[in-house]
Amino acid sequence: MLAAVAAFAWMDAGLKLLAAHYPPMQVAALRGLASLPWVLGWTLATAGARALWPRRWSLHLLRGGLGVVMMGSFVYALGRMPMASAYALFFVAPLLLTALSGPLLGERVGPRCWAAIGAGMLGVWVVLRPSGAGMLGLAGMAVLLSALCYALSALMVRVLARRDSSQAITFWMLAMMAGGAGVLAWPDWVALHTASLWLVAAVGLAGALGQYAITEAFRHGEASLLAPLEYTALLWGVALDLALWGVLPDAMTWLGAAIIIGSGLYLLRREREHIEAEHP
Repeated sequence: MLAAVAAFAWMDAGLKLLAAHYPPMQVAALRGLASLPWVLGWTLATAGARALWPRRWSLHLLRGGLGVVMMGSFVYALGRMPMASAYALFFVAPLLLTALSGPLLGERVGPRCWAAIGAGMLGVWVVLRPSGAGMLGLAGMAVLLSALCYALSALMVRVLARRDSSQAITFWMLAMMAGGAGVLAWPDWVALHTASLWLVAAVGLAGALGQYAITEAFRHGEASLLAPLEYTALLWGVALDLALWGVLPDAMTWLGAAIIIGSGLYLLRREREHIEAEHP
């Protein structure tokens, strides 16, 4: 899981560098296209071509559309704000996942969990600081939209995983992201500079390695123990921001991130207690 988080952080740094020269949807399309060959090779080596055939096309198409919006809005935000600030806001995704699991999947969300979700929303307000020099604006809203699409996509994975393989879920998400974002980006497509080709290849490799590592992590470990390690992305965001762009998050961003992460960790603890109560 730690390797997966690191790989995705380096991928996001590459996306931020590309976002300075190309439109957000084009960068989203390049991210999907660059990872597809690696994922295809992984699939053929582990499960064979038959594992790619999806059972529920409609859900794959809907999830692909969410993936286009998720990646396009996140790339847009990365081009306009530090990585650490984007990560701090994106950490609201697990809270949204819990909140949406009730009405969409019929799962019970107790009052304590709703209190944690409310506290996490307070953390978002601290980071955004509507009345001060916070992240409120199109970039901040774009991160929250990306987090919402991520949460909805994760809920769909719970349904798709009942009948489809992990390889099919991953492959078609990337393929539809590349195709959908590519169509939207086509009118304003910017020819790739030769110097950008290595960066696109690095983004694809980092994304594929991250996907493989996170798949193996959840295959061999407990989700409730692994999920908190995702918050190490904030440390990578701070380090890469400082090394590549010379910026650091301010104190209020740290405070908001701490509130959001604390709320997420509480929800993970409650989920673990619920599972252990059902299956001692």
